[in-house]
Parts: sequence; structure tokens; C-alpha cells
Amino acid sequence: MTASTPSAHLAQLNVAKLLHPLDDPRIAPFVEMLDPVNAAADAAPGFVWRLVGDGADDATALRPAGDDVIVNLTVWESQEALRDFTYRSGHLEAMRRRREWFERHVEAHMVLWWVPAGHLPTVDEALERLADLRANGPTPRAFTFVSSFTAAEAARHDRAARPEPTGDTTAV
Repeated sequence: MTASTPSAHLAQLNVAKLLHPLDDPRIAPFVEMLDPVNAAADAAPGFVWRLVGDGADDATALRPAGDDVIVNLTVWESQEALRDFTYRSGHLEAMRRRREWFERHVEAHMVLWWVPAGHLPTVDEALERLADLRANGPTPRAFTFVSSFTAAEAARHDRAARPEPTGDTTAV
């Protein structure tokens, strides 16, 4: 690994409960934004990966969190890269209009966490991190833009959470 290669990337999951089915005309403006917003993400500085369905360009057909819930799972080189894409690109327009297409959130709907560079998180892993955030609030294991932690803080937290080996490990 070179000095410029990061050892950790930022994973992001957000979930949104649809007000109407994806094929409903009231959701059409959102569906029309998917390809351009996903293309912008793919081309964004610091973008690493995003979840897509089998043979699809997006993940809207995947429903691991419920029939009316869509998921977005991505990996970024840094929190700054994700923040720039989220708030300084065409994605912002979709966020501004989200109340037209999605129910209001009553609990955390987005979670961030650090993964080793090269690791692609699974949907189950992502949903577990969201559940952790909902249960425990922001920690170095599962956090938000507002209450964030560095990769180093997450690594220290993970090391502290691992039990230390105890005593003699030789077989009796």
C-alpha cells in the first residue's frame, strides 16, 4: 500500500419508504432522476461503489428492508467526497423533493460507517449498522454527517470492543 492509498473507505446506507409504488405516475419524477443522479455519483470524485440489482442500473428492485422501502448503499473514499456529492450536485434536487415521493422519517434513515479499503458491504451488514444507530445513537461504529467519527476513531473503537485473549491458549 502506498502512502496515498487510504486504509479505510466510508460506507453509506439510506432507506426510504415510498408513498406510492415505483410505477405510479406520482413517483415518475423520482424515477426519471435515478439514471442522471446515479451517473453523477459514478463520476463523482471519491466515489468507489454502489449497490445495484441483478441486471439493473440501480437498486430500486431490491427490497431487503420491506416491500415499500428502497435502499441506497454506496462506498466513498472519504466523508468529504460523499458530502460533496450529497449536497453539491444534482443529488441535492432529489433531496429537496423527497417529501413528494417518500414518507417522513420517524427514526434514523441514513447511516455511515468505515470499512477497510476494498471491502464492499453487504445489505445485511448495512441494515445491521442502521439498526445499531437506531438503538444506540451515533458511535464510531454507526454515525451520521452531524455526529461523525474518523476512521481512526472507528478503528480504536473496534479494537476496544474486541475481547482480549485470556490466559494460556494451548490445548489441555
